[in-house]
Amino acid sequence: MNIAVVVSEFNEEVTSRMLSAAEEKANLMKLKITYTCKVPGAYDMPIIVDSLLRKKNVDAVVTLGAIIKGQTKHDEVISHSAAKSLTDLSLQYKKPVSLGISGPGMQERHAYARIRPVAERAVEAVVKISKELKRIEK
Repeated sequence: MNIAVVVSEFNEEVTSRMLSAAEEKANLMKLKITYTCKVPGAYDMPIIVDSLLRKKNVDAVVTLGAIIKGQTKHDEVISHSAAKSLTDLSLQYKKPVSLGISGPGMQERHAYARIRPVAERAVEAVVKISKELKRIEK
């Protein structure tokens, strides 16, 4: 299975580690990462995910990001917008797009604690969804 990974550069000290964990998991699962793309933040992911889903050599897209709570509700706006857009793209192209974006309402210490579990589940999710899609499309 060929996957692409889109990772946010915002909170890079967390997301760079998420990317490493996702790459390790993909390698263990014998997945080929055909593209790794970096975007400024989670809000910026959908346009890149859209372009990747159009490619024949991409079966699924894993997204990775960490949205940490600030002094306003901006984290909630970003999280909801990104999740909705990514869900819509998955449905449009009939290809899995995982939501490996932690937050909203998350403190920095929580982001660090969630690095590996969120990244690994994001990789596992696209494989499980892809298998299930194949099974029901038979």
